[in-house]
Amino acid sequence: MSQKQPAAVDEATGHAPADPAAAQPAGYQVVARRYRPQRFDELVGQEHVARGLAGAIESGRIGHAYLFTGARGVGKTSAARIYAKALECTARRAGEPCNACEKCLAIAAGQDVDVVEVDAASNRGIDEIRQLRQNVAVRPARGRYKIYIIDEVHMLTREAFNALLKTLEEPPAHVKFVLCTTEPEKLPITILSRCQRFDFQTVDAPAIARRLEQIVAAEGAKVTPEALALIARRAAGSMRDSQSLLEQLLGSADGPIGVDEVHAVIGTGREEIVGRLVAAVVARDARVALECLDQALAGGADPGGVLEQVLAALRDALVASVGCGPETMQQGPGLGIDLAAVGRSTGTVTLLAMLQIIDHALGRMRSSGHARVLAEVAVVRLATLEDLDDLAAAVERIAGGTAGAGGNAAGSGPAAAPDTGAQKKTSFVTPAPVRPAADRSDTAPDDAASEDAVDAATAPAVPSRAVPSRAVPSRAVPAHAVPAHAVPAHAVPAHAVPAHAVPAHAVPPVAAAAAPVALPPATVTAVAAAGQGSAAVAATAPVTDAAEAWRIASEAVGGLAVDFAQLASNAAWRDDAIEVVLPASATSAATFLRRPEITAGLARALADVAGRAVRLMLVVAPPAAGAAAKAAAAGERPRPAASQAALVRDAVEHPLVSHARAVFDAAIRKVEPSRGPRQPAAAPVAAPAPGGGAGVAAVEDELDHSADAAAAEPRFDGGTDG
Repeated sequence: MSQKQPAAVDEATGHAPADPAAAQPAGYQVVARRYRPQRFDELVGQEHVARGLAGAIESGRIGHAYLFTGARGVGKTSAARIYAKALECTARRAGEPCNACEKCLAIAAGQDVDVVEVDAASNRGIDEIRQLRQNVAVRPARGRYKIYIIDEVHMLTREAFNALLKTLEEPPAHVKFVLCTTEPEKLPITILSRCQRFDFQTVDAPAIARRLEQIVAAEGAKVTPEALALIARRAAGSMRDSQSLLEQLLGSADGPIGVDEVHAVIGTGREEIVGRLVAAVVARDARVALECLDQALAGGADPGGVLEQVLAALRDALVASVGCGPETMQQGPGLGIDLAAVGRSTGTVTLLAMLQIIDHALGRMRSSGHARVLAEVAVVRLATLEDLDDLAAAVERIAGGTAGAGGNAAGSGPAAAPDTGAQKKTSFVTPAPVRPAADRSDTAPDDAASEDAVDAATAPAVPSRAVPSRAVPSRAVPAHAVPAHAVPAHAVPAHAVPAHAVPAHAVPPVAAAAAPVALPPATVTAVAAAGQGSAAVAATAPVTDAAEAWRIASEAVGGLAVDFAQLASNAAWRDDAIEVVLPASATSAATFLRRPEITAGLARALADVAGRAVRLMLVVAPPAAGAAAKAAAAGERPRPAASQAALVRDAVEHPLVSHARAVFDAAIRKVEPSRGPRQPAAAPVAAPAPGGGAGVAAVEDELDHSADAAAAEPRFDGGTDG
C-alpha cells in the first residue's frame, strides 16, 4: 500500500498552494467547443450545405442517408448535429432549430439517447456494425427519429461496409444516417451511391478572421487585426485550427496580442525579415539572403516555417506574373515589398522553378535531422538560380535566327532556309542538281546511262516524313569537297537531311526489271546504280582511288554507314562500277548497306565523288576453306563454349554495339552466344541505275536472309547505367 506524499510547501508563504484544478472554472470548455455553430446560418463558408439541408427539412424531402465530406475543421460534425436538432426540434422555423426546446438542449449537450454518434476509427469492425443493425430496429425513445452520426466512416473495414449496405439502402422509416469523412475516395462506390453527398469547402482567410474577431470580442481580449489575419492564413482553411491557435494565444499572452506573439507561437519569422529575404533572393544576393535567414532563426523561428513564408510570398508573385489582380493576393503589406512587381520582374518560369526548389526542400526537411542546413541550401539555390525566362527567350531567338536566316549565295557558305511553318514540319529529299553541259561532256561517257542520269537529276523532289535537325549526324562533308557550282542555293536547305535519315518507307521501291546476275555460291552481291550528280556531296576533281571514294561516300551518308563501311576489306574500280568486298563475318554490315535508302545514298555520293555515273557492287566474301571445315566439324561434335568475358569483349568491338552504347549511354550486362553456325549467303541482287527506270530485283527473300544473319550474330542484353 503506497503512502500519501506530503503536499509541497511554498517557501515564501509557508503554506501549501491551492489546488490548480480549483483555480480553473468548473466545466471549462475550449474555444472551439464553446463557439461551435448551433444553427445552419452560423456555418462559416458552408452556405450551400446549410441551404440544402434546411430546404430539405422545410419541404419534407428528407433523405435517409447523407454523406458530409471535406477537410478537417470545416464543420462536418457541427452540421450533422444541427441537422439532428432541426429534425427533432418542436419549434423550428424555416428549417432552423430553436435551440431552446428540451430536444435541442439535450442534443447540444450530447445527452439525447436518440442521437447516436459512432466513432468509426475505434468501432470499425463487422461486430460493431452487426450491433448497429440490431439497434436500428428499436424505435426512438423520445423523438420521431433515431439519428446515427458515423464520424470518420472511411475507417470501416470492407466487411463492415458490406454489412452496412442493406441497412443503409433500406433503413426503417424512423432511422436517418449521417456519414462524415475526410477521405471520400476510400469509400466503396456502393456506399457513395446510397447517400446524398455534400462537399464542405475550406474556409477562406477573411471569413476566418471575421469569426475570430467575434470570438475575441466575446472573450473580452485584445488582438490586433494583423495578428488575426496571420492566424487565419496559418489555419489554411480550417476554422477549428484557427480557433485552437487563438486559444493558445489567449492562454499564453499577458496583454494585447500582436503579430510578434503569433510568430513566436507558430515558429515563423517576422514579416519584415521575410520580406528582405525574398528581396535578396530576387536580387540574386546569396549573402544577404543567408543573413536574413539567420536573423529569422535567431528570433526563434523554425527553418520550415520561414521557408513556408517565402513560399507563400513567391506564390503571390507567381499569380501576379500571369496577370492576376490584387484580389488573389494572400499576403499582407507587412512584408514591405511589392510582390506584384517582383512577379513581373522575375518571370513566371523562374518563379515556378523557385517554388519547386522550396517544395523539394520542405519535403526533405520533414524526415531530416538537419533542417537548418537544408533551409540554407534552398536559399542559396534560390539566390543563385539563373533567370530562366531570359534563357528561354534567348534559346528561342537563337533557334529563330538559325531557321530564319535567308539563303546565301551558293559559294559563300551554307544557306539557311526561311523560318516557315512548313519548313519546321516537313523535310524534302533534295533532287540531284544538273551540272553544265561542258562539265558533263568532260567527265561522263556519252552513253544511255549518262542520259538516264541526267533525267534522274531533273526529276521532282520526293517528300519524306519530317526529320528533326538532331537526326543529322555530326560527321559532315568537308567544305573543300563541295564546289560552289555543284550545289545551287535553292536546292540545299540549311537543315539538309542525309540519306540515311530518310525512313525506308519514304523512298518508293523501284520496279525490278533486270535479271539476276549469276555469281559463285556463298557470295552476296548488291548492285545499284545512281544518277549523275548529288546535292549532298561533290568533288572538285574525280577521285581515282577506290578506297578513298568509298570512304568519302560513306561519310556523306553518315551514321552506321560509316562504321559498317570501314569493315570493307577491299575496294576497286570495275569499269563504270566500284566493287566493295566485305568479309564473310560482316553479314550485319551487308544487310544494313543493302537497304534501299542506304544503297541509293551511297550510289549518289559515289557519282559525285567520281564525277560520273557509278554502279555500286557490294560483295560478301565466301568463308575460308578452313572455316568451312571447322563449321562442318562443329555439326559432329560440340564446340567449347566461349567465356562470358570473351563474348563481352567481342560485343564491345562490334560497330553496331559501340554505336548503340554511345547513343543510349548503355552498358553491356550479358551476351548470349550464337545459336548456330552462319548460313550460306543469299544469291546476288542487281539493279541498274534509277535514272534508266530500272529497279532492284532480289533472288532470295530479303527477310529470310536478314533473319539468318541475325541468328548467326551473338545476342546481348544491354542496360543503361542510369
